[in-house]
Amino acid sequence: MPYIYTMILPFLTIAPSPSRGRGVFTTEAIAMGTTIEIAPVIVFDPTQRIKLEETLLYDYIFEWGEDDKSAAVALGYVSIYNHAIKANCRYDMDIEFETMSIITNRDIKQGEELFINYNADGQADKPVWFEQH
Repeated sequence: MPYIYTMILPFLTIAPSPSRGRGVFTTEAIAMGTTIEIAPVIVFDPTQRIKLEETLLYDYIFEWGEDDKSAAVALGYVSIYNHAIKANCRYDMDIEFETMSIITNRDIKQGEELFINYNADGQADKPVWFEQH
C-alpha cells in the first residue's frame, strides 16, 4: 500500500456541542470546497463487523467496501463530527487508500460547529437511527 497522507487542519478543535456531547468546531473561517481533514480508517471485514456491532464502537462505524458489508472506524476527528441533515461538510471515502476526507459544503464561519450527514448517498433526507426514537 502506498504512503497515505493524513492531516487535520490546525484550526479544527473538539469542544462541547450543545445537547450533542462533543463536536468539531473551527477557530477560523473556512472557504467552501476546502478539504479540512484526511483520516486513515481501520477496516473490519463482514465477520469482524458483526462482532464490532456488539460494542460501543457500533455508533461510530461507517459501512465500507463496494458492497457495504464491511465496516470502518475512522481515526482523526472523523468520528466526532455530529450529524445534520443539512450538513455544512461532507465525507468522501477512498476505499483503495483506506481514508476518509471531510470537505466543506459551503463557507464556514469562525466558531461554527462542523457537521456531516451520516446517511449514505441517495438517502440524505432520511432520519438516522437515533432521530427515529
